[in-house]
Amino acid sequence: MPYFDAASAAPLHPVAREALLASLDEGWADPARLYREGRRARLLLDAAREAAAEAVGCRPDELVFTPSGTQAVHTGVSGALAARRRTGRRLLYSAVEHSCVLHAAEVHEAAGGSRTELAVDRTGRVAPGDVAAALGPDTALVALQSANHEVGTAQPVEEVAALCREAAVPLLVDAAQSLPWGPVPGAWSLLTASAHKWGGPPGVGLLAVRKGTRFAPQGPRDERESGRSAGFENIPAVVAAAASLRALRAAPETGEEAARLRRLVDRIRTRVPQLVPDVEVVGDPVRRLPHLVTFSCLYVDGEALLHELDRAGFSVSSGSSCTSSTLTPSHVLRAMGVLSEGNVRVSLPYGTAEADVERFLEVLPRVVRAVRERLGVPAAGAGETAEATEPAKAAKAAEPSAPGEAAEPAEATESAGLVVDSLGKRCPIPVIELAKVIGEVPVGGTVTVLSDDEAARQDIPAWCTMRDQEYVGERAAERGAAYVVRRRA
Repeated sequence: MPYFDAASAAPLHPVAREALLASLDEGWADPARLYREGRRARLLLDAAREAAAEAVGCRPDELVFTPSGTQAVHTGVSGALAARRRTGRRLLYSAVEHSCVLHAAEVHEAAGGSRTELAVDRTGRVAPGDVAAALGPDTALVALQSANHEVGTAQPVEEVAALCREAAVPLLVDAAQSLPWGPVPGAWSLLTASAHKWGGPPGVGLLAVRKGTRFAPQGPRDERESGRSAGFENIPAVVAAAASLRALRAAPETGEEAARLRRLVDRIRTRVPQLVPDVEVVGDPVRRLPHLVTFSCLYVDGEALLHELDRAGFSVSSGSSCTSSTLTPSHVLRAMGVLSEGNVRVSLPYGTAEADVERFLEVLPRVVRAVRERLGVPAAGAGETAEATEPAKAAKAAEPSAPGEAAEPAEATESAGLVVDSLGKRCPIPVIELAKVIGEVPVGGTVTVLSDDEAARQDIPAWCTMRDQEYVGERAAERGAAYVVRRRA
């Protein structure tokens, strides 16, 4: 079964497996002890630190191992902010950072600090000029990922690092997604990463704090890992993580594999819009990770789509709200202003077979078509076959529909044009119902969609952009909100 979700967790690298098994026999003792078994464990830990530091591009004494990448981010953010408390208390970060950065920002704000979120363009990229404009004397820390985990867009880390250095503000880079493909350039101050993203075992994170960066670890102090990560080190996992990262760096074929995966991703980026109607490929087409591509399908329920792809033998991921542990739309997709429902992320692990990608491209159109048919979407694509109907049909009140069923609940009002009542229905149903009736109003006329699904706030404007219609805006309603769309053509 092809596994296309390496951005979540990459399959265990063969070198990691070998190192893990070997170090289970050699690295079980306490590395802080002076007897033979302890010294042997210390040698393994020191060797792993040197290998990881070389791959990151820092000194061994600047790097510590943490229980996870998330813990590395939390430790890095809190330690850097605490050390600069007298200078300023403002945290600056992009709107598309991993949720662990957002959570750290919330804790900082609750403790009396302040935070500023930087907007991104429709590809998910931060403009260095916006960073420069936001930097101020009260800025304590800037946090910027090297590449986005949902859409693959690479951030201008090197340019931002130069701006931060000029302003004497430290920069923390979340390199979880990019470190498997190479070191992060630029004069960054702190860097975090997670081993399971490059084929190491889960439960190992990295935190690098370069010399000269003010840092004050928070929480109870511990004598291990320079006082920056408490608890007994998981030496077998650490050794396996470092060994697999070193293997990736040392292998001459790593660059060739990145280029090969980029070609496969380019094929997906090109072919999917040709094979499936009403699809938008999101993220920067050039400045991106080599192995990751994300696209959004109109009129598709993301959870149903992923289940169908799983049944067809493909493991993929999504940023859609209905596929997460919460029912709120992805903050990354929301910041980009793109569709949240029907979102598919394909991230290819090392060694992905070209034949598997070709089979995915064969299966995808059938799967999307089946999901759309269940939702009542015309085969040619909603909005494509809709024709203007007589005023009597446009004025017809909504008929009750079964849960999840897209009906035609449109009614005409003199003041608001056509009104679609989608209250109580989850996206993509409100968008489907909008698409079905947009052709029933004259050019310049409006359709108002009533919806209490939070995803509609994101998906209706995104639909307007994809279908070249005008999003007029949102207004309060008795329940939920009223979203007004004007027909352009």
